[in-house]
Amino acid sequence: MLITKTPFRVSFCGGGSDISAFYERYGGCVLSSSINKYMYISIHPYFNEKQTLLKYSENELVEDIQEIKHKIFHRVLSDMEISGVEISSTADVPGGTGLGSSSTFTVGLLHTLYSYKGKFASKAKLAKEACEVEIEKLLSPIGKQDQYAAAFGGLNFIRFNRDGSVSVAPIMMQAETYKRLEKNLLMFYTGTTRSANGILSEQKKNISQSDKNENLKEMCHLAEQMKESLEQNDLSSFGTILNQSWELKRTLASGISNPEIDQAYQVALYNGALGGKLLGAGGGGFLLFYCESERQKDLRRAMEEIGLKEFDFRFEQDGTSIVYIGDKYWR
Repeated sequence: MLITKTPFRVSFCGGGSDISAFYERYGGCVLSSSINKYMYISIHPYFNEKQTLLKYSENELVEDIQEIKHKIFHRVLSDMEISGVEISSTADVPGGTGLGSSSTFTVGLLHTLYSYKGKFASKAKLAKEACEVEIEKLLSPIGKQDQYAAAFGGLNFIRFNRDGSVSVAPIMMQAETYKRLEKNLLMFYTGTTRSANGILSEQKKNISQSDKNENLKEMCHLAEQMKESLEQNDLSSFGTILNQSWELKRTLASGISNPEIDQAYQVALYNGALGGKLLGAGGGGFLLFYCESERQKDLRRAMEEIGLKEFDFRFEQDGTSIVYIGDKYWR
């Protein structure tokens, strides 16, 4: 058996600029970090080598990989011509919560299958191919940030260039600032999940509107400011930038926020949060807030009173990795 683990991510600023309709005209950028919540994928030869067994939220046992219903499994196994295996995926966080689960799964699956075949694939290759699978082959209306965050890991500034290339640069900051940033970030589960595709499709369509373009440009500018502040070990503006970016993001598509999310956000600001955002495309999932330590007790109490459960996390330095290799069975 071979097992990989691939981290989920939180995105702080710049989300939406990683969609090709925007970055091909203006260039885009995102500041994000992987976290210590993972997608685990295991593989080993199936007992009946003429069948392929897939275990995820459903089970699929097929004679021919072309019969596979799961779109990503179907596409990747077909492309890599792998069958006669049993593959299981489990995750610390369910899909539809804004932590990049679909792309994390795709990166992890590619890593698992390359390793199974005894082939090395760099983090850049895994991220690039995951983008090709989801965006080009499966036509998902998503951007590129999640694939690169999952593959590389760490706290990074990711730039999306007009020619389609992507650069990933770690944020250079003092260890004390890093720990303080991590400590001052609190995440709460709204209790709802959603499909990102509808929201992202509308957002992609809206990019042609001049006001939406200007808002995305400003979000990229804020991401640059956030990067510079962190590299200068200055957290004084982090919460403010989060708040400004969220106010811009919620204008990009109608489904990004809703009255319940808006109310929870205002309650958080009243009880000590300096800024925050809904993670992912919007509509549900996790709310992330920046709050100084002396007000965190108030924030936690207020969120509990309105029914939002805290979700503990830490930053993760590594990207996708192999965590177990059993007896040799390379093909």
